Amino acid sequence: MQKQVLTLQQKLSPQQIQMIKLLELPAMQLEQRIKREIEENIVLEEDEHLSEEEPQQISVEEYLREDDTPSYKSRINNISKDDKPRQAPLVGGRSLQEYLVEQLGYRNLSEEEMRLAVYLVGSIEEDGYLRRDLETIADDVAFALGIDVTAERLEGLLRIIHDLEPAGVGARNLQECLLLQMEQQRLDTPARRLALKILKSYFDEFVKKHYEKLMARLQVSRDEFREAIEEIRRLSPRPGNLYSEGGTDTTPYITPDFLLDYHEGRFDLSLNSRNLPEARINQRYVEMMRDMVSPDGRVKEENREAVQFVKSKIDSAKWFLSAIKQRHDTLMRTMQEILDYQQEYFKDGDMSKLRPMILKDIADRTGLDVSTISRVVNSKYVQTQFGIILLKSLFSEAMQTESGEEVSSHAIKQILQQCVDEEDKHRPLTDETLMDILNAKGYRIARRTVAKYREMLGIPVARLRKQV
Repeated sequence: MQKQVLTLQQKLSPQQIQMIKLLELPAMQLEQRIKREIEENIVLEEDEHLSEEEPQQISVEEYLREDDTPSYKSRINNISKDDKPRQAPLVGGRSLQEYLVEQLGYRNLSEEEMRLAVYLVGSIEEDGYLRRDLETIADDVAFALGIDVTAERLEGLLRIIHDLEPAGVGARNLQECLLLQMEQQRLDTPARRLALKILKSYFDEFVKKHYEKLMARLQVSRDEFREAIEEIRRLSPRPGNLYSEGGTDTTPYITPDFLLDYHEGRFDLSLNSRNLPEARINQRYVEMMRDMVSPDGRVKEENREAVQFVKSKIDSAKWFLSAIKQRHDTLMRTMQEILDYQQEYFKDGDMSKLRPMILKDIADRTGLDVSTISRVVNSKYVQTQFGIILLKSLFSEAMQTESGEEVSSHAIKQILQQCVDEEDKHRPLTDETLMDILNAKGYRIARRTVAKYREMLGIPVARLRKQV
């Protein structure tokens, strides 16, 4: 039996979806997105002299009547008075993989062994670990290189890679990584020999910091055990990060989306658009349309398809430029409200002055949706006189003191961090003790909340903070 059902659905248009994606992009990715659009849309070009008129959807006849095609300008109030253009240094160098392949060249390997070893090196990640199992790599080798190889043969080649620098490279887990580094050292002291024994036979107990149990099992004094632990701490858990000549991305670079200056009691907020390509619609395509349309405004039949193609490209370009401008407006509107809300904090960066703030607070002040605010603050940074700040980190829940005053959860985290920094590492503070300290300071907080904030700060439990 057939029946007709009427349903109401809300769907986003392709343009709305693209606008949302543009809003989410941080400055560096936006630069790449604009460059890609210029490459893909033949009517867009980079230009220095741009009109600030907002692009609009118009007809073919209006295209032909225009003296100039509307465009957008991204450099609007984006450089402060004392801002000077700086040349970003470009550094060249070898990657970790290139360094390993160079070392393999000094080993006595056959041509086929060299190809297999290079393939293994290519599977090593930037931190120096080989996280793919050898059976999977063997299957990939058969497909990519046409070589039928066993996991056992790859294991033999991996042992050669384990002898290369940096020590520990090619390890498949933390224990193997530390053991490889320890075995490359001269075991000429009791402390190093004990450290090797701990890593080989008691790794789980070491990781869980069951120190008292380990000392009893190994039958060593506290001083002997402490010296062995110090030897282990000198090893690197990420050997790949130790090697960098500029050819890798181990050093994170942040391009701020906003620039904020505070001088003589006044804030100067601007968008950082210094590296963004400036674009406009190429006039040659408007002239091309003019040539293909008769004086009375009619499009010749043989030119109809070409005119339609160029018009669709110009419409797409105009919409993209308009969307970029709308993105700029939304970002500035949101950041201005955050600045107004957190003025005391932005004066000197004192975290204790940070007011409790959630996404809804800024959504209400801007009149935008909460999801829009979330997209704006996600992965966006503001450069201030006291450092580059992730916008998302400024949002926090409100906590209430015994006097009824509302404070930011950042204040609680600051106290927790200070307590842990100043604690006796031989007797670290438990979550319950930290709760008692905060309650004594007037903060109403439960032990599970203390545990949540401790984990957010990346602080391990008391047992794992204990030192010998």
